Amino acid sequence: MNDLLKKEIDLLKDKPGCYLMYDQNNTIIYVGKAKNLKKRVSQYFLRVHNGKTAAMVSHVDHFETIITSSEKEALILEMNLIQKHHPRYNILLMDDKHYPYIELHKNIKDPYISIARNLKNKKSSYFGPYPSSGSAFEVINIINSIFPLRKCNKVPKNPCLYYHIGQCLGPCINKIKEEDYKEIIASIESFLRGNNEEIIKKMKEKIAYYSENMDYENALEFKKRLDSILYINEKQNVEFLDKIDRDFIGFYTNESYVSIVILIYRQGLLIGKKKFFYELLGDINEFISDILIQYYQYNMLPKEIIISSSEIVSLLENYLNTTIIQPKQGKNIDVINIATQNAQENFSSTLQTSQNKETNEELLEKLGKLLNISTPYHIELFDNSHLQGTNAIGAMVAYINGEENRRMNRKFNIESYNKKDDVSSMKEVIFRHYSRLKEKNQKMPDLIIVDGGLTQIEAAKETLEKIGVNINLAGLVKDDKHRTRALMDSSLNEIPIEDKNLFIFLTKMQDSVHRYAISTHIKKRNKSMFNSIFDDIKGIGNKRKELLTKQYPTINDLKKATIEELSQFIPKESAIELIKKLERI
Repeated sequence: MNDLLKKEIDLLKDKPGCYLMYDQNNTIIYVGKAKNLKKRVSQYFLRVHNGKTAAMVSHVDHFETIITSSEKEALILEMNLIQKHHPRYNILLMDDKHYPYIELHKNIKDPYISIARNLKNKKSSYFGPYPSSGSAFEVINIINSIFPLRKCNKVPKNPCLYYHIGQCLGPCINKIKEEDYKEIIASIESFLRGNNEEIIKKMKEKIAYYSENMDYENALEFKKRLDSILYINEKQNVEFLDKIDRDFIGFYTNESYVSIVILIYRQGLLIGKKKFFYELLGDINEFISDILIQYYQYNMLPKEIIISSSEIVSLLENYLNTTIIQPKQGKNIDVINIATQNAQENFSSTLQTSQNKETNEELLEKLGKLLNISTPYHIELFDNSHLQGTNAIGAMVAYINGEENRRMNRKFNIESYNKKDDVSSMKEVIFRHYSRLKEKNQKMPDLIIVDGGLTQIEAAKETLEKIGVNINLAGLVKDDKHRTRALMDSSLNEIPIEDKNLFIFLTKMQDSVHRYAISTHIKKRNKSMFNSIFDDIKGIGNKRKELLTKQYPTINDLKKATIEELSQFIPKESAIELIKKLERI
């Protein structure tokens, strides 16, 4: 421990707040919060540590603290500092992902169900959230097999397979009574709230009715639906009849790593799980508490959280506004045991897998050594996309600690005169992005990677010098088949990528920015094409364009429309002219 650290420790206060650990390059590598700054920070330097804690402490050159008036203030500040600086040793659970819901589109002519991530439609009911799209789709598939609502987003002209197999009422050819829809909607809502006893009873009655009347085809169809419901019931490890939303948290540690599993119960039913695996940093109870506090900043907070540690219960009670329980007996103990078993299994499988795979940190260190720079924990990659100079797009994808951070990704509409010129496009995008960062005094990346060799690096280098910022540069050099064959550093030296894992790592990042650029370009091009279709057609002004776009979201939807359908929105002469124009595309 150097003299500066000793002096800083002596000056610490017995007050709540946040601490920021810096390396010798004055880069923040860890941010933490503490009830008592003096006690918490001094532990890092006065105790013997293993694993990630030891690695972090070995890189600390100095630190600073920010005193707050309470622990809660320290928590909020810690979150803000982590989001701003992305320290390499922090646990980052903070993506802006919206977890999926099941949306029941019920207050429309012909109801249907779908996946939703934004709960904005006032004509719908929402159920969830579900821990993954997979678990939500599984429920939707079962509902679709049981209840004969339409499966298509837009009612077609002709009946589909679902109508012929009895899983759709066929609103495309039949007029469905409102009372029939109301009965189905009520059953689906009851089902999604976990109440399926009444549905099972009705299913059995219908099976008996059709069997007695020798209508074996319908009896078999309802038997299949009944089997699907019973399958759902069988999948529940423990069912809680009180219908309360709960999360059960199990964990397992060997003092170097920790595995955490959250079993997610909604309306009393198990709908999925989330699992995490980390190197242990500091005290186990504080570490798990920090992870859970961060998790619930971005995920639904249930009515109850069940966890076996009284210490973690006490820590969480200060921050989470919900009931937190240490179970003593009954079903809660049973489920906690299941969660703990899942955590042990996750621990074993993850550790075994990780022994055969290099970590992101190891690969980033290799990349830094290859380029003769400090380990680049924050990388930004650039690519351009256009079609003969039209709808030109620039794209930037950010990687923090080896993982894509989609919140930081940026797209740019190319404004320069020659949109076919990739070099001028690169200059424009680099200039706009880093001028803005410099103007707002925001953190620059450790490394910029451009999609190309000498000319692209020279363009980026020239632009950065013009802005007045100094950032490490590299390019991904292609062969004659447009495949990456080498790295090029800022001194324009080609460096072979001989390490297979590093090559795969870089290729993954390159594919990510290329995919982002292409998809953004396609969206822009489609929007441009779509809007231009209505141009020069008499009788279609801005309001009618907007109406048509809303009714027919894609060109393919528009091509399927008949003159009679279009005439409901625009004059018949305009509809005829539009159909002719579409036939030429």
